[in-house]
Amino acid sequence: MHRETNPAGFWSRLFANLLDGIIVFIPIFIVIYLITGEYTFTSMNSWTGDILYKLYHTITPLVWSGYVIGKRLAGIKIKRMDNGKLTFLNMFLREVVGIFLLSYITFGLSIVVSVFFIIFREDKRAVHDLIASTRVVHS
Repeated sequence: MHRETNPAGFWSRLFANLLDGIIVFIPIFIVIYLITGEYTFTSMNSWTGDILYKLYHTITPLVWSGYVIGKRLAGIKIKRMDNGKLTFLNMFLREVVGIFLLSYITFGLSIVVSVFFIIFREDKRAVHDLIASTRVVHS
C-alpha cells in the first residue's frame, strides 16, 4: 500500500496530538501570560487559548501541506479525500466545526465516538474527518 494512502491509526494520532499539545501549549501559555499577566493553568482555559490553538490547527496545515508540528514529527499528515489541496473550508469544518463546536454541543461525546471510529473504521476517519472530507495518513 502506498504510504500516503495508509491511514494513521489511533496511537499515531494520539502521539502527534500529545507532541503538538506540549510543543504548542508552552508558547501559547507564554503569550497568554504576557497578555494577561496570569501564570496559572486556568488562564489556558480562556477563550484566548482556545482561539489561538484553533487558529494554529486551522491555518498551519494550509501553509505546511497538511502538517502541524506534532503530525510532522509523528510522520502523519492531513489530506483531502480527493487528494486535492487542503482549503480553509476543509480545515474550518475539521477543526472549528467538527472538533471544537461539536465537542461542546455533544458534551464531549463526539470525541469518544471519534476514538471508536479511528480504532474500528477501516479508513480510520474520525467524525471531524467525515465532516471535512479529510483523512490522516502516514507521510
